[in-house]
Order: sequence, then C-alpha cells, then structure tokens
Amino acid sequence: MNRTNAQDEAILRDVLDRWKAAVDQHRPDRVAALFTEDAVFQGLHPYSVGRAGVAAYYESQPLGMTAEYRVLETRRPADGLLLGYLGTEFAFTDRPTLTVNLGVLLQRSDDGWAIAHYQVSRLP
Repeated sequence: MNRTNAQDEAILRDVLDRWKAAVDQHRPDRVAALFTEDAVFQGLHPYSVGRAGVAAYYESQPLGMTAEYRVLETRRPADGLLLGYLGTEFAFTDRPTLTVNLGVLLQRSDDGWAIAHYQVSRLP
C-alpha cells in the first residue's frame, strides 16, 4: 500500500538523513535546526512548540542512541507542504530497540524544507 512519489521521497530523505545524522551524533542543536521556529513536536514526552523544545528533548536522550527509518508513505496536502509517514527504530546501547511510527509534515520556505510537525506513536 506504499504510495510515494520519487521526488517527494527524495525531499523527505534529504531532511530525514540530516535528522538521522544529528540524532546519531547526539547533536540536539543540529536536530532542532531542521525544524521550523514554531514546529509542533511530539516525541514520547509531553509535546513542545519551537526549536528549544526539540533541542531539549534530544539533549535528554541517552548517548549512543541511533535512528533508522524507512519511508512508508508520502502525500502533498497542499503546495509547499509534504507529509511523510515512516517506520522508525531507535536503538540504544543499554536497552532494546524502540520501534515507532513517525509522522512528519515538512514545510517549504525560502530557506528550503523544514519539519513543521513531528508526531511519534508507539506500536502496540
């Protein structure tokens, strides 16, 4: 049921490959820079709005945590917006891998594409 457009998937992968690299390197500042200034962020803690909340969330993650993702779906709900739905695994050095679904909404600006909404949901 995978419905993706190759160009949209390439845009999504460009942003998410940079997100993954920053997560893997435990660089919360670089992760946050990939988000819009008013991004709604929902990890596995209470949600936040803005880059400071994103940086604080990733700063609280343990050293050695890494992320892997696979694109499941992409959609274009409107001009300048790109929705991505991903299967994502966060690996840790001291506990089992956490598998989640991740929905992101990218927004295009003069500076390029950035994450405007990030929503994690745990699999049962």
